[in-house]
Amino acid sequence: MESNRQRKVAQIIQEDFAELFRKQAAESKQSILVTVSDVKVTADLGIAKIYLSIYPQEHRKAIMKEIEENKTQYRNFIGQKMAKQVRVIPQLNFYLDTSLDDVERIEKELKGEGDNPVL
Repeated sequence: MESNRQRKVAQIIQEDFAELFRKQAAESKQSILVTVSDVKVTADLGIAKIYLSIYPQEHRKAIMKEIEENKTQYRNFIGQKMAKQVRVIPQLNFYLDTSLDDVERIEKELKGEGDNPVL
């Protein structure tokens, strides 16, 4: 079960990264949307799992690669933001969140079923 401290740290990380990615998207000339869909922090606050939704889909691999390459800078960024709240800055692990894709795919399949009535 997640403690209040874990939830609080996760919320800070989620808000700070959401703002960072929003600023980066505004500065970029491409229309790419990176959303922080969820953050999970381990009980010892040593690792933060950050789940990202990236649209359009064709940019996902390139953006995830860029984020992985800049993980150190992202940890420094979050360290500056959280320095007063935590003793140890968590290691950051980024994951691609495809749950919205799954929902979209299921909805399409369900709509397809409605078009072909079973005899």
